[in-house]
Amino acid sequence: MSQVTTQPSITQVWDWLDAVPDPEIPVISLVDLGIIRDVAWEGKTLVVTVTPTYSGCPATAVIAMDIETALRGRGITDLRLKTQISPAWTTDWLSEKGRTKLEAYGIAPPQPAGGPEKCPHCGSTHVTKVSQFGSTPCKAHWRCQDCLEPFDYFKCI
Repeated sequence: MSQVTTQPSITQVWDWLDAVPDPEIPVISLVDLGIIRDVAWEGKTLVVTVTPTYSGCPATAVIAMDIETALRGRGITDLRLKTQISPAWTTDWLSEKGRTKLEAYGIAPPQPAGGPEKCPHCGSTHVTKVSQFGSTPCKAHWRCQDCLEPFDYFKCI
């Protein structure tokens, strides 16, 4: 790692952060997830503002470490992570790119109606909830009645 002698642009930092995967759903980035709220230079300090998906998210410490590792690996030594809990994160902050990646990965993206629009495997709308609890607290377990494949649904928050 070499120390950065000039400040990278904010756009460059956003691009670097867009390469940091979410630790629970590595197919999407932290930027796709919408939890990176702001990136700004305050003098020589890079401040990254993060809003956790919820206060008890077990991945919060890992996310902070992954951000620091990614940026320090780019030579940024003066870095501060700022946690912002208000306004609370919502699934509306997921990017369209993130939603598309979730579905391609087999996880139905959140829908305002509270259930998946369709099966992420075959596209059928004939789906049934198996359990409100999925592989992580932010997901529910569903099953397609046509292709019979089980799948996770990213809960709408």
